[in-house]
Amino acid sequence: MSAHEVPPPVQMVQLLAGFQISQALYAAAVLGVADHLTAGPAPVEVLAGQAGAHAPSLARLLRTLASAGVFTEPEPGVFGLTPLGQTLTRTQPGSMRDLAIMWMETHYAPFGELVHTIRTGQPAAEHLYGQPFFGWLSGQPEQGARFTGAMANLTDGIKAAAIPSLPLDGARTVVDVGGADGAMLAAILTGRPGLRGVLFDLPHVVDDAPKALAERGVADRVECVGGDFFDSVPAGADSYLVSFVLHDWPDGQARRILENIAAAGGPGARLMMIEFVVPPGDTPHMAKMIDLTMLGMLAGQERAEDQWHDLLSTAGFTGIGIRETGTPLSVIHATVAG
Repeated sequence: MSAHEVPPPVQMVQLLAGFQISQALYAAAVLGVADHLTAGPAPVEVLAGQAGAHAPSLARLLRTLASAGVFTEPEPGVFGLTPLGQTLTRTQPGSMRDLAIMWMETHYAPFGELVHTIRTGQPAAEHLYGQPFFGWLSGQPEQGARFTGAMANLTDGIKAAAIPSLPLDGARTVVDVGGADGAMLAAILTGRPGLRGVLFDLPHVVDDAPKALAERGVADRVECVGGDFFDSVPAGADSYLVSFVLHDWPDGQARRILENIAAAGGPGARLMMIEFVVPPGDTPHMAKMIDLTMLGMLAGQERAEDQWHDLLSTAGFTGIGIRETGTPLSVIHATVAG
């Protein structure tokens, strides 16, 4: 063992302490510490006053997170922000603050029941909440809003970087199926003045979308439609986008969504998906961590390349291709078979 190699027992302790880091990030996000540091480093006493925190306890929290690269401690008791720490701000590009809070308030407790999931196959969230996660979420307006914000975080921070890889040449109208608040659709329409969009999601979700679309300057080119993608999706468009949606559902329900898209678009309609593609073997990849999230929270899963091909071909699609995007996500594209 080299002098710099971490012994396996120490590595295991570090892995087991992951729950503490998650909660530390949550505490920093709720207290708004990163926002108070955007102007520059500050003494912990000042930060504690701004955040409404106990200064000695906050210092210990920030010292731990500084060792993880989230903050810096340029001098004793003075803390600053790193590029990683900027993702905990409310407004900085790439913010993951809503995701940090949402995961800890809705996902953390269910993962205490993960052994139950592994033994039975029942999602831990369903076991803890007494119903499927999305059913529970629909009855929690505050958490529902946080969930929408977390999905917008992912759009701005990760998914938007995949947009240049979408096959949009010749597209006239894009239906964003399960598009939440329209953040992804707005990002696609920006800079493409000839393109129009249809935002499709549950009625209570799209009710709040016009404001967000107006803020992004695309409201006049987007029609918001409420409905259930298990029943049908808006018809007549030449292109359909499904972004980070199908991984929420098992094959039977995912196929139902795809079949409804095929029926709505008709032969030759274009399907574009932004999803994870799980690499083989023990290659490290974000998809494998998110697949564990799916296991604990929902009945869905992340899929490998052959699984995507099987799912799409049995749902009526042909010309299936996968593009890497320079992000952990891939663009999967296909057309409705004639």
